[in-house]
Amino acid sequence: MAYDLDPELAAALDAMPKGPNGSMLDFTDIPAFRAQMTAAAAGLPVPDLDPRVIVKTLSIPRADGTTLDVVMVHPGTTDQPRPALLYFHAGGQVLGSAHDPIGHPYAAALALDLDIVLAVVDYRLAPETQAPGAAEDGYLAFTHLTKHAAEHGILPERIGLAGASGGGAPATAAALMLRDRGDQRPRLLSLNYPMLDDRNQTPSSHQILDLGVYDRQQNEQAWAAVLGDRADTDNVHPYSAPGRATDLTGLPDTFIAAAQFDVFRDENIDFAQRLIAAGVPVDLHLYAHAFHAWDVFAPASALTKTFNHTWHDFLRRHLHS
Repeated sequence: MAYDLDPELAAALDAMPKGPNGSMLDFTDIPAFRAQMTAAAAGLPVPDLDPRVIVKTLSIPRADGTTLDVVMVHPGTTDQPRPALLYFHAGGQVLGSAHDPIGHPYAAALALDLDIVLAVVDYRLAPETQAPGAAEDGYLAFTHLTKHAAEHGILPERIGLAGASGGGAPATAAALMLRDRGDQRPRLLSLNYPMLDDRNQTPSSHQILDLGVYDRQQNEQAWAAVLGDRADTDNVHPYSAPGRATDLTGLPDTFIAAAQFDVFRDENIDFAQRLIAAGVPVDLHLYAHAFHAWDVFAPASALTKTFNHTWHDFLRRHLHS
């Protein structure tokens, strides 16, 4: 199909390096692609962090004896309790790390702008750990922070959940786990162009085939890594693919940002509609002429500035009010 992109976004897309498959991503061999990305990042300068920010790593023991890292980004001293946002990074549930220094300036800027503690979950990735492992990491991180909030300069009743792209799945699944297990309700659920449903049955999942950012092929390959043989079968629990959840009652106020030319567009809109039908307050924003993760690839564009203003306003109102 023709992609009528915003001119600033189109220019950013044209400037992105792409592989032989015409895409920025290649999930045919995920470990090899990770190694390729690591090698490419090694040649990039590590940006300096704002000196006002304090970054610490919290290591939480799992039941199996391993540890879950949560990178805590404080906008100043830790002796002043603040709201917190538990954040799940992007990467199709197969890429990325909370320890990636390239992402720390973004986290620092968000923490400073909102005056919150940003807690970035270094959740386990597929295919090494299949779903719902990443969501269980999110559940562990949230419950730990609520129990030990005073130690980390956090207001325990003001902790939200947020996920971008692939991080939207464990963020949403963690919200479902917290509801089902009777734990403290998150202050909010924030989902930017989230990856929610493995079935790839929507119109947009059939339309976005060759844009080169994150297309149908990459989504199918990522879900195959996340779910293994369960992908696109009846044997998938909502904790593993939260778009399959039929009971959405009791979830917190939710923000959803979707893009017109995104494979996730229709599953995002459908999820928002079902949340509304279940009585959940939803702020749904569909950005015309945008592609998946446009704010990351075109951060200086007018559309990104508009999005950031809207998103940050939602976060401030729900975390600080």
